[in-house]
Amino acid sequence: MNILNLIARKRDGHSLSDSEIQFLIEGIQRDAIPDYQIAAWLMAVYLRGMTHAETRALTLAMAQSKAVLDLSDVKRALGVSLIADKHSTGGVGDKTTITVLPLVAACGVPIGKLSGRGLGHTGGTLDKLESIPGFTVDLTIERFKSILTHVGLALAGQTPDLAPADGRLYALRDVTATVASMPLIASSIMSKKIAAGADAVVLDVKVGRGAFMQTEPAAVELARVMVEIGSALGRRVSAVIADMNQPLGRTVGNALEVREAMLALLPRTASGVAATEHWVGDDFREHCHSVASEMLRLVGRVSTEVEARQLLEDTIDSGRARAKLREWVEAQGGDARVVDDPSRLPSARYIEDVPAPRSGYIAALDALAVGLSAMRLGAGRQKKGEPVDRAVGVVLHKKIGEGVAAGDRLLTVYANDRAKLDAERETLLDAYDWSAEPVSLPAHTHTVIQAPASERRVSPDNARPLDDHPLHDA
Repeated sequence: MNILNLIARKRDGHSLSDSEIQFLIEGIQRDAIPDYQIAAWLMAVYLRGMTHAETRALTLAMAQSKAVLDLSDVKRALGVSLIADKHSTGGVGDKTTITVLPLVAACGVPIGKLSGRGLGHTGGTLDKLESIPGFTVDLTIERFKSILTHVGLALAGQTPDLAPADGRLYALRDVTATVASMPLIASSIMSKKIAAGADAVVLDVKVGRGAFMQTEPAAVELARVMVEIGSALGRRVSAVIADMNQPLGRTVGNALEVREAMLALLPRTASGVAATEHWVGDDFREHCHSVASEMLRLVGRVSTEVEARQLLEDTIDSGRARAKLREWVEAQGGDARVVDDPSRLPSARYIEDVPAPRSGYIAALDALAVGLSAMRLGAGRQKKGEPVDRAVGVVLHKKIGEGVAAGDRLLTVYANDRAKLDAERETLLDAYDWSAEPVSLPAHTHTVIQAPASERRVSPDNARPLDDHPLHDA
C-alpha cells in the first residue's frame, strides 16, 4: 500500500477501503506524506467524490488520529449528562459562534468547541476571537477542560492532541481550491466534533452564493451525511440550513464581526442600543436565535421552540448572556472590557463611507463578492499560513429589502492600505443589485434536519418535508 496508488485509485473514481483511508491518515499524522501528494489526493476527492462509507471511514480515522477527548469528568463536575457543540460550514459575515456560545451556556448548557481558521472567502472563528486583545485559542487539553468546568464554555483551536490529521488537511484545502467538497467538509467537521467529545451537536449549514454549498439539494445532502455520521456514532445531531446569498449580519471582517456579535447580546431596550443598532443585522439576530433554540431542544433543556425563544430572550434581557461572554473572554486570557467598550478592538487606519449611487431598494447583495473583497483587504488568507489583518473589512448599512436614497451611506470600508481600499470600492458597489419597487425579504432559515433524517421546512411551507433529495453516495 502506498500513497501513489491511493491517489491514482481515487483519481480513477474507485472507492478506498477503510484500511487504505487509515493508511493515508496515519501517514499524514506522521508527516510521512508531503503536502504536494496530499494536495493531489484532495483534488482527486474534490473531482471524484467519496461514498458515504469512505466519508465515515475518513471521519473516524481523523477523529482517532490521536486521543479522543473524554469529558466524563467535566460532566460529573458540572452535574450534567451532555456537553453541547455547534459548527458552521462557513459563510460571509458568519460570527454566530461568538453570540450563540455564551447565550446557550448562560441557559445552563455547557459547550466545548473546537474551531478553525479562515477558509477562502469565509472568515474563521479563531481569527475573529483573536481580535480580542489577549484572547488565546491555543489551549492544552487540561486547560480546555478546566475552563469548560469553571465557565461552562470553552473554545480552542486544533492541537497536536486533537484530530491532528484534519488540521493539516484543513490548511491545505484552503490553498488548493478543494474547500467546497461535500465529503471533505463533512469529515472535517464531524471528526472535530467526535475528537472534542461533544454529545450533542447542531450543524449550521449555509446555502447560497456565499457558501460552499450553493444549492439547497447540495446543502441538504451535506447535512444528511453529517447527521447520519454523528447518529451512527451515538451523538445527538441536527442541522439548521440557512441562507447565505447575502452576507450574514451587517459586518464582514474579524474585529468588525466581533463587535456585531457582542452587540447582539444587548437587550433591545438597553440604554444606548439605538445608537448602535445599525451594527446588528436582523437576519443575524434571528439566525443566532434559531441555532441556539435548536441546541436547547437537542439537549432536552426545552421541549418546544416557543419555550426556547422565551428562555433566550430572558437570558439576554437579564444580562446573563453578556455576563457569560465577559467570563468566557477573561477565562481565555482576553480583555473582558471589550464587551462593554468595543473601541478596544483593533481599528483600521482608513475608514471610508461609500454613498448609494441611486435611489431604490436593494434587490440582491452578492455574498461571495463581498467576502472576496474583504479577503483582498486583508481580512482573509490567500496563502497557507498567511497572517490576517483583524481590523479591516466592511460594514453594510443597507441589505436586501431595505430602501435607500441616492447619496445615503450604503457601506463603510475599513482598510489599512489606501490602494486596496480604492481597488475594492467599485467591486463592493457592484455587489449590489437595485429595484425601483419594494423587495420582499428572503427567507433566512430553510430547513431543520433532525436524526434520523427527519426534516421540517421552516419557510415558506412549514408542512412539506424535503423528500425529493434522497441520501445517496457521492
